[in-house]
This record gives sequence, C-alpha cells and structure tokens, in this order.
Amino acid sequence: MNNNEIGNKKQGTVGWKFWLMVLGMGLAGQLCWNIENQWFTTFVYAKISKDVNIVSGMVILSAFVTTVSTFLFGTLSDRYGKRKMFVSYGYIIWGIATILFGLTEYVNVKAEHIFWLAALVVLSDAVMSFFGSMGYDSGYNVWLNDYTNDKNKGQVGAALAALPVLGTIVGTVLGGVIVGIGNPTAAPGYTGQYDTSLDNYQLLFWSMGIFVIALGVISLFVMKDHPSLTPNKRGTFWQQFVEAFDFKKLKGNENNKEMLLANLVICAFFIPFNFYFTHLGNWIIYDIGFSSGDMGLIEGIGLIFAVLVTLPFIKVINKNKIPLVVLLAIVLNALGLILIFLFVKDSSSVDTTNLFAAKNLPLFLCVFLVGTGYVLIMQTGMIWVRGLFPEESKGQFEGIRVLFFVLIPMLIGTLIGNVIIENTEQPSGILPDNYGHIPDIPQENLFLYASIMVLVALVPLYFANKAYKARIAKQMAAEQTPAVVEE
Repeated sequence: MNNNEIGNKKQGTVGWKFWLMVLGMGLAGQLCWNIENQWFTTFVYAKISKDVNIVSGMVILSAFVTTVSTFLFGTLSDRYGKRKMFVSYGYIIWGIATILFGLTEYVNVKAEHIFWLAALVVLSDAVMSFFGSMGYDSGYNVWLNDYTNDKNKGQVGAALAALPVLGTIVGTVLGGVIVGIGNPTAAPGYTGQYDTSLDNYQLLFWSMGIFVIALGVISLFVMKDHPSLTPNKRGTFWQQFVEAFDFKKLKGNENNKEMLLANLVICAFFIPFNFYFTHLGNWIIYDIGFSSGDMGLIEGIGLIFAVLVTLPFIKVINKNKIPLVVLLAIVLNALGLILIFLFVKDSSSVDTTNLFAAKNLPLFLCVFLVGTGYVLIMQTGMIWVRGLFPEESKGQFEGIRVLFFVLIPMLIGTLIGNVIIENTEQPSGILPDNYGHIPDIPQENLFLYASIMVLVALVPLYFANKAYKARIAKQMAAEQTPAVVEE
C-alpha cells in the first residue's frame, strides 16, 4: 500500500455508498421530521382537538427531549468511537414511534378527560423525538461531520440545506396526496366544504414510518464509520457529559467564541421562525381555506424554486463568504414574511377553487422568499457552526448546536406564537370541536411579528462576522508563511 492509499484510508474514502447514505438517510430523516413538524400539528387539529396548547406542548417537550437525547448519545458516540449503531437503531425505533403516534387517533375519551388524551399525544411525540434525535442529530449529522473537510464542505453544505427542503417538499406534497386518499371532500370536482376530519393520516404515518425503518435496516449493511474515528474517553461518562457546559473552557478558545456568536445568529433567526412554522399548515387550511393537498403544493412549489436559487451559493460558501450569505437569508426571510401579512390576509386574498389562479401568485412568491431565507440559513449555519467543532468532541458539540438551533428557538418561539394566537380575535362563525373547544386558528399577524423579530439576528451577525473574518485572515496568513526548515 503506497502513501496515497494510506492517506485516503485514514481520511475516509468518499464514494457512491457514502453519498447514498448521505442522501438516503438524510432524506428519510428529514421526511420523518417533516411529518412531525408539519403533519403532526394538522393531525392534532383534524383528529384530536383544535387546541393550540396541545401543539405548543408537543413542540416544547419535543425540543427538550431532542436536546437531551443529542447530548446523551453524542457523548456516548464520542466515548465509544461509534456513530453507525446510533444511526441505524435510532432510525428503526424512530420509524416505529411514528406509527405508534398515529394510533392515538383511536383513543376516545369523554370531554372532561381531554387532558389525558392531550398528554398521551404530547408524550408519544416526545418518544419519537428522543429516538429521532438519537438517529439523526447525534448519529447521522455527526457521522456526516466526520467526513466533511475543506474540499467537500460546499457539497456537504448544499446537501444539508437541500435535504430539509427536499424532505419538506416531498413530505408536504406527497403527504397532502396521501391524507386526501379516501376523503370524499378532497375528490376533484367536490364543491362542498373541505372536511379535515376525514383525512387519512394512518396511511401517511405507516408509509413514512416503514420507509424510515427500511433505511435504518439498510444502513446496518452499507454505512461505515470514519476510519480515523477512535474512542475518546475523558473521565467518567458524566464528567465528560458536563464538559460541554464548562463555559470557562469555552471562553478560552477563539473558535468557541465565534461558534457561540454564530449559534446566537441562528438562534435569533429560528425564534421568530417558530412563531409561524408549526402553525403554517393550519393557517393555510383553516384560515385561508385550502385543502391539505393544496397546502402541500403551496409549500412544495415555493421551496423547489428556493432550492434552485440557492444552489449557486455553494461557490460563495467555499470562497469564505458565509456571513454575507447569512445576511441575505435574513433579509429575504423578513421580506417574505412582511409581504404575507400585507397581501395574504384571509380567504378573500386568494382563490381556493383554483390553486394556480393568478390571484394566488403573491402567496407563492411569499412562500418562495421565506423558503429561500430558510434554505440559505440552513446551508450556511450548519457548515459555519460545525466547522468550529473540536475534533475530539464532535458528537457532544452537536448537542450545543441543537441547543441553539432547536431547544431555545422552539421554547421561546413556540410560547410567543401560542400567546399571539390565543390573544388574536378569531373569525366569526367558528364552531366548537368534538370536545367543546373553540378552535384556535392561526392568522396572518404571526408573520408580521416574525418579520420584525428576525431582524434582531443582524445584531449578533455583526460581531460573528468580525470573528469570522479575523479567523479567515489568520488562516490565510498562516498558509502564506513559508515553513521553517530546521538544519
């Protein structure tokens, strides 16, 4: 074996099996997250109760267990020097939990016992999130980070950005088609009021769950851990677990300072994102008046164009212009949100009988702008933050990323969104659901507040940009300095 072959083995050969796992496992994971983020909320409104507090409880507890799971399994994967087993077994259990969540539809309780049904729904979602994080966040994401280097970071960044959007496109479009199967009010030519209670969520959860399980099984035979990955134990498990919270240690590293600032930028972006994203489907269905299938197409089409527009930014990322891309993402997202508030106020602003009518163009444009900002922030934020992870603690520091990308934004953003919805006057003529609860219908003011709040991300971006430029300048100076040869 020559020196080049030894070097390639140590770095980890990247071939078709690698990209198969990147795309296949990434898509399966994003589909499952899409089911949770997009269809679980519409499922609750259609099959359980139109109570925004159930949705908020799901999102908040899910964010909490996701973060705990990422820290827990991330630390374990670092200590044992293994990623694959966490990915494979996490995906298999994740798919099973998705199916079990859907079975809560068949639990019937009296109106006075709705709290216990709501608790069961929230707990079932939390179980899915716990194992989903084991397989995806602390498993797949860290495995992918092991293989990411300066030569492929643009391609990996594009995959990390495109997969969530592709998962959203496939999940929302195909999901809308699936839930409409067997619903007579979703049939072409039906002119009556669309009835979401007849949507087929069982078929959706079973098909997506089985798909994720299948990818988990395939990964057992195809996925390989990086050749250079070795066990890294520092003291007991709990001593190593709490290392990530040693802020004195973090403060002493310049890269950690930049990583903290970059995380704050992404956190500031995703807090207002969580004002509206969880409720986007229910807003389109219950406030605007489209069917579940049309909802999927509205989001899917806008995001397809968003992905196409953002592909050229791969070269910009590779040219060390990440903060510039983040700036553009924030501006485009804010613009799309304010335009939704101004031009898509209610059902009179759109044509619900013909999705592709000219009257609906503003809605598609707004979704495109919001989606473009989201794709760009994912594409750049992941690469920026993960590029600063310490080599010996990539799994553990994935928990830090989830803390800022998921837990804090979901906790704060969801609670604020919940307050906005509950304190917004509801349209007249809304009937109580099966448990006597007056439905909480999300409305366009969510987008107004979010468009203002997302601009707050510009403040930490200013300081993160300075730290980023200083690091890049230092790296370039080091590369240009000739090596000193000792005689």
